[in-house]
Amino acid sequence: MRGHTVHLFGRTFRLPANRMARMGIGIAFIIGGCLSFLPVLGIWMLPLGLVILSIDLAFVRRWRRRADVRWGRRRKRRKAVGEPR
Repeated sequence: MRGHTVHLFGRTFRLPANRMARMGIGIAFIIGGCLSFLPVLGIWMLPLGLVILSIDLAFVRRWRRRADVRWGRRRKRRKAVGEPR
């Protein structure tokens, strides 16, 4: 992540420059993820909301970085063993 953008799955998404707007969007995604029983809303919204909040909130940023490290280690270990994805 650099500045006010989020890089996911090879795509770059621009976010508002206003901190309160970014935090509002992140919180809205998390609330939408909690309402995953409704159509269109789903669990996919929870991690996206956390990624958006990680731009502005240090404790969420630490969680995201730890998850990135764990995910990278897991992928590296699976690749070394030759397990299928």
